[in-house]
Amino acid sequence: MSEHTTTVKCLVWDLDNTLWQGTLSEDAEVRLAEEIRAVVVELDARGILQAVASKNDHEPAWARLEELGIAEYFVLASIGWGPKSESVRSIADQLNFAPRTLAFIDDQPAERAEVEFHLPEVRCYPAERAADLLSLPEFTPATRTVDSGKRRAMYRANFRRDAERAEFTGPDEEFLRTLELDLRIFRATPVELSRVEELTLRTSQMNATGVHYSDEALRGLLADDGHEVLVATLADRFGTHGAIGVLLLERHPAAWHLKLLATSCRVVSFGVGTAVLNWLATEAATAGVHLLADFRRTDRNRMMEVAYRFAGFDDQECDCRGSLPAAGAEGVQRLHLVAEHRDPPGTMRLTAPELAAPVLQEHAAD
Repeated sequence: MSEHTTTVKCLVWDLDNTLWQGTLSEDAEVRLAEEIRAVVVELDARGILQAVASKNDHEPAWARLEELGIAEYFVLASIGWGPKSESVRSIADQLNFAPRTLAFIDDQPAERAEVEFHLPEVRCYPAERAADLLSLPEFTPATRTVDSGKRRAMYRANFRRDAERAEFTGPDEEFLRTLELDLRIFRATPVELSRVEELTLRTSQMNATGVHYSDEALRGLLADDGHEVLVATLADRFGTHGAIGVLLLERHPAAWHLKLLATSCRVVSFGVGTAVLNWLATEAATAGVHLLADFRRTDRNRMMEVAYRFAGFDDQECDCRGSLPAAGAEGVQRLHLVAEHRDPPGTMRLTAPELAAPVLQEHAAD
């Protein structure tokens, strides 16, 4: 197995002689060791999703997971007789996760080798290491937030949402209205910082610069009256999506500088990025300033560039640029938008602060 530093986002378990002790087809009373149950529960609390890839008959295997009281911890289960690599690939596709963020654990060397051959980026572990997973750095996220323990429920709700969407026959905009989307943007507090840091770490497809901001750096920005650190959350009738966006905004007399915009790829199809940028454009227009945004192209954030361009950001120079420091990181473009008032989103309710009001009154009261 090659060395990886990326935190595992989903662990895929084999069942026989891996998750449980024994082979189900030979012993219907296979047992679950308490130390393995503890691993499953703790990984879930850390926000690491779990799934099953097992060569078994689906109904008795799932029934045994329910009898053991752990079926609820698995967001997906591929239980059948096909190659394990196909099961792992299907799980990655359904979760929209890159293979390098998945791990697979199995007692059979041949099964691990088959997965490693077809999916070399997936990390594979022998069953005897199951009890040690919690001590490994790749299973220890840098941050644990209030959303971490909700991640499994969020993905399950997303599967129900997607199923209903697939059955909906009207226009996509009409379906979005049925969701009763509630987007909230608010100023971060010290309590929110772990959620902000996690978003800059986990989000790659919808991260405008690919830059990670540490807890220390974020605390420094919170204490700086010239900066706004904003968090966005989203909920609908299926449940909460949790914290799905972060904006780092620096105020200057002639322009506001959007140093970072990152949103979860899970909410791209809801139009959240457009709603956030339109709200920010309206606030800037109210304040009588231009908007400048940093963007650095990576191998995964093409969608974010499209969002900026669709919102009207371009490469044109403006007089306000001289009042801002030059772009810092290599490869960073500074995009420009002449701010204007825009209509609020028609498919969701938006609650957000008035940035054009006197700066950071809330911090003055702290």
